[in-house]
Amino acid sequence: MTGDLPSITILTPSFNQGIYIERTIQSVLRQDYPNLEYFILDGGSTDETLDILKKYDRYINWVSEADGGQSNAINKGIRKTKGDIIGIINSDDTYEKGALVSVGDYFANYQEALWVTGKCRTINDRDVEIRKAVTLYKNIMLRLKSHNVLLVLNYISQPATFLRRNVIDLIGLLDENINYTMDYDYWLRIWKHKEPGFIDRYLANFRLHSHSKSGTTAHLQFDEQLAVAKRYSNSKTLLALHSLHNKLATKIYKWFMDEGLTPE
Repeated sequence: MTGDLPSITILTPSFNQGIYIERTIQSVLRQDYPNLEYFILDGGSTDETLDILKKYDRYINWVSEADGGQSNAINKGIRKTKGDIIGIINSDDTYEKGALVSVGDYFANYQEALWVTGKCRTINDRDVEIRKAVTLYKNIMLRLKSHNVLLVLNYISQPATFLRRNVIDLIGLLDENINYTMDYDYWLRIWKHKEPGFIDRYLANFRLHSHSKSGTTAHLQFDEQLAVAKRYSNSKTLLALHSLHNKLATKIYKWFMDEGLTPE
């Protein structure tokens, strides 16, 4: 590591993910990052979530109250926190060991960088890696680091992406009218100013399970992604490719669905 490490804020929007959230919390706290602020925005969970949050009172900041959805919770967290760098990890995902040091070191060494992304695995409810072919495909797209490719498919993983706080001053907060792909919209908004940096290592794990949005509403997410892409491109070719990719991905996701829910 070189340079002074920046402060990092991690935000976790949460609602009734008591079965997974402790694993998320532990993955953040075990980063052993020297200047870390962790804030959990719970939407008023009625399961065991609050008992778990109270268990970690000494180490985390949290609120539990009704909100207007995931984007609203994240925006609220951004307003309440102060870290130089912002990362968002959902209440069922996890960080890889040493991820935050890699992120902090990157921003310390590349002062002009606005945002950075890395590789992300997909895991099931037992923390076993699944969908390795899909991960490989996204990793290839990450290396291309192409704006046009991003307009065709979202190859940037939310839990493995971090941004400087001054991005908020530049482009504003998340769009709270988007239900599933607010991150995709945000990537395209940032890219209008600067392309992302890339950390060539696994930073996070995205969990796919029977109650996750990506596990139950993939087709709705793909439809919304296409609508978002239309905000940023008038290219008939790119949008046609996006629509075709959505159809293929929906079939693949449906075929793969049981992989994350049954024994290996």
